[in-house]
Amino acid sequence: MTETTVGIGGAAESTDMVLNIGPQHPSTHGVLRLRLVVDGERISSAEPVVGYMHRGAEKLFEARDYRQIIVLANRHDWLSAFSNELGVVLAVERMLGMEVPERAVWTRTLLAELNRVLNHLMFLGSYPLELGGITPMFYAFREREDLQHVMEELSGGRMHYMFNRVGGLKEDLPAGWTQRARSTVAALRSRMDVFDDLVLGNEIFRARTEHVGVLSPETVHAYGVSGPIARASGVDFDLRRDEPYLAYGELADTLKVHTRQAGDCCARFEVLLAQTHNALDLADACLDRLAELPPGPINQRLPKVLKAPEGETYAWTENPLGLNGYYLVSKGEKTPYRLKLRSASYNNIQALTGLLPGTLVADMVAILGSFFFVVGDIDK
Repeated sequence: MTETTVGIGGAAESTDMVLNIGPQHPSTHGVLRLRLVVDGERISSAEPVVGYMHRGAEKLFEARDYRQIIVLANRHDWLSAFSNELGVVLAVERMLGMEVPERAVWTRTLLAELNRVLNHLMFLGSYPLELGGITPMFYAFREREDLQHVMEELSGGRMHYMFNRVGGLKEDLPAGWTQRARSTVAALRSRMDVFDDLVLGNEIFRARTEHVGVLSPETVHAYGVSGPIARASGVDFDLRRDEPYLAYGELADTLKVHTRQAGDCCARFEVLLAQTHNALDLADACLDRLAELPPGPINQRLPKVLKAPEGETYAWTENPLGLNGYYLVSKGEKTPYRLKLRSASYNNIQALTGLLPGTLVADMVAILGSFFFVVGDIDK
């Protein structure tokens, strides 16, 4: 990959080559370009080039009222739609000083964890696929489909649920839904050992991922990396435990924050898998709590025109891919004056600049796949 010339005295001289990885065809669901400088088979510098599908969500927020921005907010990370909606409504409710009904709090927590499982299953299946293992993808889609049926019955949507509302949720749970959700969670849990055995027990997978793409805690802090990628490098931080929101403060006994010290591709997969197991446990705990709650409202009555008081606030959530932040500025109108979105994938992918130099080109795909990003979340 380097250009070799013969210099004075017959000594071989080489010059670095610039190698572009991507972007692919523009009709794909999202493209990322990596501009690599390679010396032989080793990467000497790397630059993620983003913005090919810039969605302009933050500017669009300013032209829509507080009900309408929810439909935009759930689309930048299309694998975490419910969690994206949640961050926006939490910011607006904080600005309004609004308390939501207890049933809404617990139902939101339940759906956020089910959405986390859906998100993680996609990466648990697709990451081995990128390394040449096709079978886990079939299992992952089977589990996702069962869980999608539960979410679709509740909200009417398969990907973009639009189920959050300022003040609570769109409507109460359908009759018998909690039992169907509980059965689905139990069935999914009973089959999760496929990923433990089929993927983590595979020596080829381990050979491609162990000691590859080691991300140091210093690099994590320097680039603002968060979520399972940061925890795989030993950074023990999870917003659900450290600054609880929704009902997570009451789930401390069930919530487990999984970390690893290796910081390599295998550790990132292990944390993602362990987090999926724990999300199923949290979903069961939420279902148990909902069964104990007396009947009651699931949302607050709102005025026909909803206006947030003048001021500013910041809300953040532990999304499946990491920390999402929402900085809301209001001038007292029915639309936000400014709504700045801090997305997890955007920060996480920047760490490739510090991680890829010194690694082999052959390991680049394994490293890139282990960062578990959604391009729309980068090009928000």
